[in-house]
Amino acid sequence: MYKNRSAIVIIPARGGSKGLPGKNIKMLCGKPLIAWSIEAGLKSKLVDHVMVTTDDKDIADIAKQFGATVPFMRPVELAQDKSTSVSVVQHVLDFYKTQRGKMFDYIVLLEPTSPLREPNDIDQMLTQLIDRENDIDSIVSVGEVHEHPSIMKRIRGETLAPYCAELELTSRRQDNQPAYFPYGIAYIVKTRTFQEEKTFYTSRNTFYKIKRYQNYEIDDIYDFLAIESIMKYQWGIK
Repeated sequence: MYKNRSAIVIIPARGGSKGLPGKNIKMLCGKPLIAWSIEAGLKSKLVDHVMVTTDDKDIADIAKQFGATVPFMRPVELAQDKSTSVSVVQHVLDFYKTQRGKMFDYIVLLEPTSPLREPNDIDQMLTQLIDRENDIDSIVSVGEVHEHPSIMKRIRGETLAPYCAELELTSRRQDNQPAYFPYGIAYIVKTRTFQEEKTFYTSRNTFYKIKRYQNYEIDDIYDFLAIESIMKYQWGIK
């Protein structure tokens, strides 16, 4: 808790990954992938509760082993390819309100596929948001992308065409206006505003810039291998 504001960490981890089957519990540098996010939430000095929402018993068991609360198994209808983070988070909020009589001022969404968090990322984001709570309602972690949108292409038949024709194409990457991608280090939002606007990108939002090495998230085996190598290089993990 910070300035008398409570915060819940929600870690969504369904079992039906297609890009990398079983990725949420795949061993990454000595521990299951999801454990990195659970430990990051538990190490926060400002977070009040850390929970995992999943439809998979193996994920639930491992989450509990690493200290997270798993108060229910996620309904099947919220564990589909097209299930949205908004619907999953709303389900968590409804459960805690109706079944536990608990409400939290802030929601901290940690994606297990973005394990490259630094020790103070979550608390720095929460502090920034709560300190400015009269002006902003959400904060999202972003990293500057190196594959700039102005140079990306789309395929039209046998031809390459600009993906974003309205963007000026420059000859040097450093001449481009910086572009940022929302990596899943953390998405934090006021609960009240989330329920009103149904998004983490609220009308009054801000950002938290992460470091270059954090600009990765796991969708397939190549992402996994890249993050494994980064952890060993950046953090000295053997």
